[in-house]
Amino acid sequence: MAVEVAKVELKSVQDASGLEERILAGQFTADQVVAVVGKTEGNGGVNDFTRLLADHAFRRVLLKHGKRGEAEVATIPMVWSGGCDGVITPHATVFARNEGKGSADKSRLVIGTAMSAELQPEDIGRLRMVEVVAEGVKAAMKDAGIEDSKDVHYVQTKTPLLTIEWVENAKRRGKTVACEVHDSMGVSNGTTGLGIAVALGEIPMPRAEQICKDLDLYSSVASCSSGVELTRAQIVLMGNKASAGGRYRIGHSVMKDALDLDGIYAAIRNAGLELPDRPRAEDLKGRLVNCFIKSEADHRGTLRGRRQIMLDDSDVHHHRHSKAAVGGVAAAAIGDPAVFVSVDAMHQGPHGGGPVIAIVDLGG
Repeated sequence: MAVEVAKVELKSVQDASGLEERILAGQFTADQVVAVVGKTEGNGGVNDFTRLLADHAFRRVLLKHGKRGEAEVATIPMVWSGGCDGVITPHATVFARNEGKGSADKSRLVIGTAMSAELQPEDIGRLRMVEVVAEGVKAAMKDAGIEDSKDVHYVQTKTPLLTIEWVENAKRRGKTVACEVHDSMGVSNGTTGLGIAVALGEIPMPRAEQICKDLDLYSSVASCSSGVELTRAQIVLMGNKASAGGRYRIGHSVMKDALDLDGIYAAIRNAGLELPDRPRAEDLKGRLVNCFIKSEADHRGTLRGRRQIMLDDSDVHHHRHSKAAVGGVAAAAIGDPAVFVSVDAMHQGPHGGGPVIAIVDLGG
């Protein structure tokens, strides 16, 4: 089935009016929505409950306007990334499957979703998590109808992180955990990135000691988030498929560092939009739906040969620095501050950079 895509602004923490407007306007029905990827305005940390508030608001709209029951709506992947540092606008990108007409003879966007097997606290940061995520990614590929991993351009995940309660659960069962609670968000994301890379054949299965250590191992299409609201890997996979129908196409590239404008435009070109040699935001002509970017402070403490101090800042965490900086670069590149930028990018793109995914509207 064809995929319909809409980017909507969140006007408050619990606002889902943009989703409701798109349903009432007939762009898609509530029952056709298969995934949501969004930015909320909290701190992006373990105790960022803006993600849960947004999640509940969007699911309430789907229940109100659709025929699916609460249990079925609860299984729809909604990946919320907290933290709108700098100029980033809280927003969500909604994905729906419909019978939309379009270029049935051309390669167009398809989407697949999957929920992995259950994860235990002792799995976070270990090979078991890599294996579980890899199996989930393969299931999402099958759901999307994609056979060749080269046709996959975006894998967005949400995985569990450690809480004190979950750590105590492991201890009661005689298990150990791989990291501290406040490190578990990055470790969960990084381990998941390796699982995606393994599933898509980007790297072989890593050794245990390489997890979150050997940063030369990475996926170029992974965007991984984690939170307290689930105990399995929630996977949304997107790619292009011939004869899919619809108006949209997806592409990817990588930002080599936090200033890499060319990496953003390379992803947009890869999605199928023609651009001049030195593009500007106005050259997109409203055809870009959204960009999805991972960023990370370069752990070598440099940027294009210049010393960086974000890793030394005791007042503001380097995640906030990185997200704000890359969000500003991306907003300038595409002419829209409603851009998805997420941090904790271990094993997702190169040192100090990260994957960039672009979805464009190519029309009929």
